[in-house]
Amino acid sequence: MKNSSPRPHPRKPGSPWIVAAGAALAIVTAGAFSTLAGLLVGPLHEDLGWSRASVGLGSLVNMVVYGASAPFAAALMDRFGMRRVAVGALCLVGAGAGLATTMTAPWQFVLYWGVLVGLGTGATATTFAATVTERWFVARRGLVTGLLTAASVVGQFVFLPVLSWVIDAYSWRAAATALALAAAGALPVVWAAVRDPRKEPAPREDVARRALRTLARAARTGPFWLLAGTFAVCGASTNGVMWTHFAPAAHDHGMPVTVAASLLSLIGIFNVAGTVASGWLTDRADPRRLLAVYYALRGLTLLALPLLLTSAVDAPLVAFTVVFGLLDVATVPPTIALCRAHYGADAPVVFGWVSAAHQVGAGAVAFAGGMARDAFGSYDPVWVGAGALCAGAALLALTVRRPRGRRVTPPAPATPRRSRALPASPPPCR
Repeated sequence: MKNSSPRPHPRKPGSPWIVAAGAALAIVTAGAFSTLAGLLVGPLHEDLGWSRASVGLGSLVNMVVYGASAPFAAALMDRFGMRRVAVGALCLVGAGAGLATTMTAPWQFVLYWGVLVGLGTGATATTFAATVTERWFVARRGLVTGLLTAASVVGQFVFLPVLSWVIDAYSWRAAATALALAAAGALPVVWAAVRDPRKEPAPREDVARRALRTLARAARTGPFWLLAGTFAVCGASTNGVMWTHFAPAAHDHGMPVTVAASLLSLIGIFNVAGTVASGWLTDRADPRRLLAVYYALRGLTLLALPLLLTSAVDAPLVAFTVVFGLLDVATVPPTIALCRAHYGADAPVVFGWVSAAHQVGAGAVAFAGGMARDAFGSYDPVWVGAGALCAGAALLALTVRRPRGRRVTPPAPATPRRSRALPASPPPCR
C-alpha cells in the first residue's frame, strides 16, 4: 500500500536561518514604506495643493488597516502558507507605491497608500515574525523574534534619511518609485527563501472565521485584555506620540525638521540593539517583569523630554535618543512570548489582535496629541500624558498571571494540541 502521508521537505542544514533571512528581507522592505508617509506630508501639500488634513487621513487609514489586517494575515499564513502571504504583501506595497506616483486627488492617496500599503505592511509586521519563529524555532524563539522585529525597525528608520535625501534631491515621486522597485527586487528572494516546515493540511475554517473565533476565545481570558492594554500603550507612546509629534515639537523649540528626523533615525538604529537584546533576555527571564521594566523606563524618558528639547542637539538629548531607542521596540519579544505561553498554536493570530490594539492606541494618541497642541500651544502635556500611560502599563504587565501550562483556554476543535517540539523534518534550529 502506498503511503499517503505528505512527504516532508528534504533536510537542509541551517534552513531555519535561511527562512528567517528571507522573512527579514520582506520585513525590512515593507518597513521602509511605513517611514515614507511622514515624509510625504509637506511635498504633497506643496506639489499638489492638498491640505495636511487630507494627507493625514491617508496616513490614518494606513495605520488602521495595518492593525486590522495583522490577525487575518496570520490566519492566511495558516491556510496558504507564509511564502504566498509574504509575496502577496510585497506585491501590494509595490503596487500601492507605484500607483501613488500617478495621484491627482486625495482619495487616491487614501486608497493607494492607506489601503494597499496598509494591507501589505500589516501582513509583514510582527505577526509574520511571530509565525516564523513559532514554526521554525524552539530554543531561540525570543532571540529570533528580536532579530525579525529589529528588521522592521531597520526598514522604518535606517532608510529615513535616504528617502528624505531622495525627496529633497529629486521628488517625492522618485522616492515612491524607489520603494516600488525595492519591493519588486525582493520578491524572487523572498519566494525562494521563505517556506513552511512541512506540507500540512489546510485548516478547514476559512480565514476570517478562524481569526474571529480565535479572538472570541482569547477575549474570554484576562491575559488577552492585559496584553492588549499594555500594547495599546506601547503604540501610543511610540507611533502615536514620538513618530507623529517629535519632529514638530522639536521644531517648536527652534530645531530644524531635518535634524529632528536624523534623531528619529538614530532612535531606529538603537531600536535594533534594544530589540535583539530584549529577545535574548526573553529566553532567560520572566517576560512580565521585562515588560514592567521597559514601560517604567520609557515613561521616565518621556517625562524628561520636555526638559531636554532645545534648538540644538546636546548631550542630554542624545542620551534620551539612545535610551528611548533601546526601549522602543523591546516590548515586542516578551509580548509575543506571553501570547505563546497562554495561547499556544493560536499565538500568532492572538498576537495579531494584540497588535491591532497597538495601532488603535497609536492612532488615538496621534490624534489627541494634535488636539492638545492646538489647545495648549505646547506639546508638554502630551509627553506627560504618555509617560503616565507607560506607568500604568508597567503595573498592568505585572498583573498578567503566570501560565499554568501550554494553554489557558481549550484549543479550537479543528486545531490539534501541539507539543513544544517541532516536527522531526526539517529539524528545528536549536
